[in-house]
Amino acid sequence: MANLVLTSPTTLTFGQKEYTCATGSGGIKENKVEGDKATPVGIFGLRYVFYRPDKFSKAPTTRLTCRMLDKHDGWCDDPRNPRYNNHIRLPYNASHEKLWRDDDIYNLIVVTTHNSLPVVANHGSAIFIHVAREGYEPTRGCIALAQDDLLEILEKAMPSTQIVIPTLKAYSKMTTEQTSPSMGKRADGKIS
Repeated sequence: MANLVLTSPTTLTFGQKEYTCATGSGGIKENKVEGDKATPVGIFGLRYVFYRPDKFSKAPTTRLTCRMLDKHDGWCDDPRNPRYNNHIRLPYNASHEKLWRDDDIYNLIVVTTHNSLPVVANHGSAIFIHVAREGYEPTRGCIALAQDDLLEILEKAMPSTQIVIPTLKAYSKMTTEQTSPSMGKRADGKIS
């Protein structure tokens, strides 16, 4: 099984192919905190895909579960709220992010398992894989790819596919070992 592996802050590999990507403007951090704009270190599953039906005539070709977005979809980012780091329906009384946006970055969203099961308050929310802005501008913590690249990845992804985000110090090792089969997930979710 091939996993998505972040091999540098601007490169994601899947199988033998490399893709240009954007990561968080706050860097890549082991101890993610809500609002730090960092991409979290860890190994995360791909839960499901949201897509805009006004932008795609049909659901993306993928083995992952797909859900159509509408203007009432949101994601709670209020650490004090019981729905923190979960899909919500709008309007909603706590701080949240609207998933139906005027820009195109959420035309396609892959929801990851970051900070889920259990959700821990203030450990970060809405860490998605989504469409990149023009020029691959940094994100607020997500990983962003060109839409065509994301569609290509989704076509090959399996429900068991994970995204591996190593520490910065691991990048130099990965250039020689590539997707480092010895890299494993510790009980605390960090990469060893």
